[in-house]
Amino acid sequence: MKQQSEDQPHRIPTNIITGFLGVGKTTTINALLANRPEGESWAVLVNEFGQIGIDQEMMPDQDGLYIQELAGGCICCSLGASMGQTLRALIERANPDRLIIEPTGIGHPEGIIDTLMGPGFFDKLDLRATVCLLDPRTLTHPDVIDNATFHDQINLAEVVLINKCDLAEEAQIKLAEDSVGNMFPPKQHIGRISKGEIDPALLDMVRNGQLKAQFPEAHKHNHDQHNHDHSHGHQHANNHNHEAQPEPANPICKTGHGSGLFSCGWLFHRDDCFDYWALEEVLNGLDDVERIKGVIRLDRDWVFYNRVRDEHDFDKVAYRRDSRIEIISSRELDWEQIEQAILKCRLNG
Repeated sequence: MKQQSEDQPHRIPTNIITGFLGVGKTTTINALLANRPEGESWAVLVNEFGQIGIDQEMMPDQDGLYIQELAGGCICCSLGASMGQTLRALIERANPDRLIIEPTGIGHPEGIIDTLMGPGFFDKLDLRATVCLLDPRTLTHPDVIDNATFHDQINLAEVVLINKCDLAEEAQIKLAEDSVGNMFPPKQHIGRISKGEIDPALLDMVRNGQLKAQFPEAHKHNHDQHNHDHSHGHQHANNHNHEAQPEPANPICKTGHGSGLFSCGWLFHRDDCFDYWALEEVLNGLDDVERIKGVIRLDRDWVFYNRVRDEHDFDKVAYRRDSRIEIISSRELDWEQIEQAILKCRLNG
């Protein structure tokens, strides 16, 4: 059942969910998808800075759910042209009751808002509240607090949700609440959440158009990404036949850089199995890392590995297609050495 405003009956309710690297955007979107109204069709456009694409694989495979991924850069900058084309195709294919857009953690929202409010989509999309997730523990990290995009992700959001409250100290949460609460124009909603569990009603808060970027030039950096296969997607049909396929013990590797960050991703053959504890030691031992994500086959089990700076965790997942690992770092690492160290963790090596 489609939600429609009386004056714009054909426009699709649309939300942007932003937040810096590792804040929990994909977890939050998965929580929303798990609670979507029965009978509604939803579409999600996922943007990843890295080259391989992991977030899409962590989203559920369900009828009425359409996922489209844009990997290898920011849709606010280097993938801007691809965004419009991909979004039009997604809308035509899915005809969704709601659209959610998840930019990369270093993506500036202004360019995305401009595109969605522009002539190409204004008559198709009803842009509602932009939701920004904030990890209160990062307010003491200079690389975050000094980042212009981080500030504008908050500046341009009608709703700010302080996530990971189960991990943060009360003083950190209170500092985040006070900092956001003192902003002008005031936010429509500031809340505390854990594990991305949010009230779906927040999505329907109306965008008032008063919010402005403080650092509008922050999203005009030159993203020099070394990847030539930016987009792939599915109606969760999992059709990746057009991708080059890895061989056992011979993964596909894709690298890129932009906005002062470097990325490297590996796609492994499905038959490659890993000793998790050995692999965890390799991944945890890397320095100057902003983010590592991986879905990894251990033998009969598969796990999702997630590292944000110096913290990491892992959980079992239902995903069963291949192993893939993506690293985002503040400097270019020795990717070949890291690849060899990962391969030494294979159980069938």
